Amino acid sequence: MDNETEKLPIEYNMTAEKLETPETLAKLIVSVLDAKKARDIKLLHVEDRTVIADYFVIATGSSRTQIRALADEIEFRLEPYGIAPHHIEGADTGIWVLQDFGPVIVHLFNSEGREFYNLDKLYQDTTERDISELITED
Repeated sequence: MDNETEKLPIEYNMTAEKLETPETLAKLIVSVLDAKKARDIKLLHVEDRTVIADYFVIATGSSRTQIRALADEIEFRLEPYGIAPHHIEGADTGIWVLQDFGPVIVHLFNSEGREFYNLDKLYQDTTERDISELITED
């Protein structure tokens, strides 16, 4: 098994049943993004602010290629647990890719897109979850 398909630390003892919890699903996605070198990853608990999701995962990629790779890796890592996005937007643009996993929505931006749409500010009154234990230092 090569490095890109090795289990992430969070995946040990992971089951599909555990991923039914929105926070656990969101944390696994954060770990996948970190492993693929996404920048400025945030996990926002938006349940009290919107009916469309419980959590937003927001991250920045350095290029269109990386943004597509981040989105593909999330799908690849979740597929063994029987989880697939309900809907995907922007996969062809590489500016803002949205993946809807039901209770968790993933927003992947390039730097300009993240600054322009500014979801961080729009949802600043939500609770940002501490993901420091999931992020590796480079």
